Amino acid sequence: MHALQYEITLPADYDMEIVRERVATRGHLLDAFPGLGLKAYLVREREAGSPVNQYAPFYLWDTPEGMNSFLWGPGFQGIVNDFGRPVVQHWAGLSYEEGPAAAAAPGSATRRRTPLGEGVPPGEAVAEAVARHAREARRDGVVASALAVDPRHWELLAFTLWEGPEAPADEGERFQVLHLSAPGRAGLARGRQW
Repeated sequence: MHALQYEITLPADYDMEIVRERVATRGHLLDAFPGLGLKAYLVREREAGSPVNQYAPFYLWDTPEGMNSFLWGPGFQGIVNDFGRPVVQHWAGLSYEEGPAAAAAPGSATRRRTPLGEGVPPGEAVAEAVARHAREARRDGVVASALAVDPRHWELLAFTLWEGPEAPADEGERFQVLHLSAPGRAGLARGRQW
């Protein structure tokens, strides 16, 4: 599993209805994309308390071929054409879990980034994080959750989809989910990824 996200930060007075319309008319295009586990079309808005207006899609790829096909094909080129080429953040998957609300359509999402301390052996820190992630994914309201790591910056990423429009405030950065494409969600390997 590979996690990927890019963030397009928009001006404070940007009409976010433009992004909503984009997702409403184009979001379905990845509903059957080969190699894609899931894509959450995410936004944050200043008028809803976010520090920025942002379009920040999040992907879980089941295959590197699917991810590469998207990045080097017309899908990502559409983003480049409309917004410029954003930095694409990438994490190696550590764990994926379906939550108690797995059957619900997610309305919100959270992203929490945690640095791995230099004094902690990476294997121990990751094993502990995976065990904690398995417990956290069983909380009420969790649709699905992924844990990944960026070994370049030694940063853990916990990404969770939540039932309902309001994700818990203490879970990190909060996003609204406009659409979920999940052609390969059922095939994403559960639990530890090694």
